[in-house]
Amino acid sequence: RSPVCGAFDSICAEPQRSSRTTMRAIPGALSEGAFVENETYPAEMEMSAAVPYLRYPKQLKGWAGEEKGFDPLGVTDALPVYWVREAELKHARVCMLATLGWIATDLGMRFPGEKFQSIASTVEAHNKAVEAGYMLPFLGAIGTFELYGLWLIFKGWPKEIKRDAGDFFLGKNFLPKDPTKEKEMRLKELENGRLAMFAFSGIVTQAVITGKSWPFM
Repeated sequence: RSPVCGAFDSICAEPQRSSRTTMRAIPGALSEGAFVENETYPAEMEMSAAVPYLRYPKQLKGWAGEEKGFDPLGVTDALPVYWVREAELKHARVCMLATLGWIATDLGMRFPGEKFQSIASTVEAHNKAVEAGYMLPFLGAIGTFELYGLWLIFKGWPKEIKRDAGDFFLGKNFLPKDPTKEKEMRLKELENGRLAMFAFSGIVTQAVITGKSWPFM
């Protein structure tokens, strides 16, 4: 059982289960590797739609994206889905905004003022902001928001307040009123956010390695 669960067993991840596959040594089968995988799933076991050779993570039932069953690393076997989804949505939203901001800056958008107009690239913008002392106020603002978010997590996870993971009570009024469409919108945010996390990682890597601006041609 995960040490994170503590007193919240009823809403925690499931107890530790057997591994998804077992490994056995095959003497003399060095040409095939020292070990081969033996599938341990019964034929009637429900499999993940996103990763068909892995079992369906039952703990995702009731969450946005449950129909996809996407948890290839089995993170929710060890950690509460509430915490995992909170972290995923936070990073997804940050990366969606960061990807858009990075591309906009590389295409020439700047804040008014000569000090901003003279910045050559997004990578340089970070360094210039540090030199000018702008990052400290940013750090203070982000730290305050993070403390508020942590308070919401500890209130929402044990259901002391009615709060979904990742809900900061800012945008729910913009969700469709129809439950089916609301579910679709939540799934779109999740999947676009996952894509943005990969995209932002790739953009930063390309920018630093090539020294060029987006689209790095």
